Formats: sequence, C-alpha cells, structure tokens
Amino acid sequence: METTTIRTTSGTGRRAAVNGLAIVGFIVLVIIGMALAVYAARFVPKAISNIGSAAVYLSSQVFSDEGATDLVVVPPTETVPFGDDVVATTTATTTVPTVTPTTPATPQPGTPVTTIVQVGTGPANYYGLPDLVIENVTTGYLTSADTSTFRSSNDVPDDKRGAVKFTIANRGTNVSPRFDFEVELPTSRSYTYKSKSQQTLRPGERIEYILGFDQTREGNDRTITITVDAERDINESNESNNDRSVTVDIER
Repeated sequence: METTTIRTTSGTGRRAAVNGLAIVGFIVLVIIGMALAVYAARFVPKAISNIGSAAVYLSSQVFSDEGATDLVVVPPTETVPFGDDVVATTTATTTVPTVTPTTPATPQPGTPVTTIVQVGTGPANYYGLPDLVIENVTTGYLTSADTSTFRSSNDVPDDKRGAVKFTIANRGTNVSPRFDFEVELPTSRSYTYKSKSQQTLRPGERIEYILGFDQTREGNDRTITITVDAERDINESNESNNDRSVTVDIER
C-alpha cells in the first residue's frame, strides 16, 4: 500500500504574520519618537526661555534719625533673574565724591534711589539688644524695570510689573549685626526672593527698599509677605515684629 504524507504550513504562516506586525509596530514607534523629538526641539526651549526671563528688581536707601556727617553715596540697584538655570547678576557699585547735607534725605517715590551710609560719627553708648522691624509696607507697580518708577497702588495693571516698598528699621538700643530678608511674591510660579547680607543698622537707622517683580499671578488679594532674619540668627529684644503681610489685586 502506498503512503501519502501531507504537510501543513499554517503555523509557519501565522508566525510570519506576527513577525510582520511586530516589525510594522516597531517602525510606527520609531516614527512617533522622531516626531516627539522634533516637537521638543522646537517648542520646549521656547517655553523654558519664557520661564527664565522673569526677574525681580531691588533698590534700597538708608536713613538715620541722627545728624549726618561725612556721607558717602553709593548706587545700589540690583536686578536678580529667577527661574531654571538662570544666573543672578548684580550691578557694580561705584563711589562718588563726599557730600555733607544739612538734614537727612527724605525718600520720594519716582526719584533716583541711592544708599546713604553714615561714616565718621562720634562714639555712642549702646546697650541691650537690637530690634529689627518691618515698617511702612506699600504695594504698587513699576512702569519700567527701573525701581525709581515705583507708583503706589492697591492693584497692578495688566501691563505693569508688580512692586512693594517697605522699610526695615532698628528700634532697639544696640547695633544690629548684618542681616538678610525674604519676600514671598505672587508670581505665576511660587517664588521667594532672598536678599544678600545687608549692612548693620544702629539704633534709629532704617533702610527703605523697593522690590519689583514680573510674571505676576492674576487675582484679587494676592499676598506679599516680608520677613527679616527669617532664620532667627539675630538675638533681638522683640522677635514678634520681624514679618509683615499685605495683599494686592493683580490684573492680567
């Protein structure tokens, strides 16, 4: 009797089909990956650039309740960018000839801001502890990146930079050490400005600051909180007056 052998190729055909689909799927994934890479190259850097362009603008002015002698005037304005991978920059200071006003200068909004540092005064009988306090907090806005354009206001127009003006004073009976301060700002991303180390203050001396910022966060009653010596490094006669909070409406 003759034997007939029948071979089937159905299993081989299925394997070939599965392999073909796997190859097609791999090609589709490669194409999608290339498209995402092109998108990231075109749009992500622009988004990051927009975030990194935000900045705060700080200036300060020192006053004393005592008679001033041998005054040195130093321009102090600094611009500090913030955001990812942004390096802070500070304007270099220069010294100008000595002047001797008869009375301490009075700060005026919109005028050039300078730092007035007393030198060469006679000895004083200091005792006890210093007392750093936040005073005279005023909200407003800047009409340009220059802090001398500060305008007092309860709201920030949609085309202006937000700003706050405040004073740090020494109400104590002794000279304060060098100090720093922090300001929590109502920006689109949560941000706290941290100052450099500030000069010492004798009893009765005070520094007025103007701090401007962009990338404001729209809304009513946005909070600005100012804290001096946030880490409580300075021993003071009163530790309860080191921070102040105010609110401001921001239009967009």
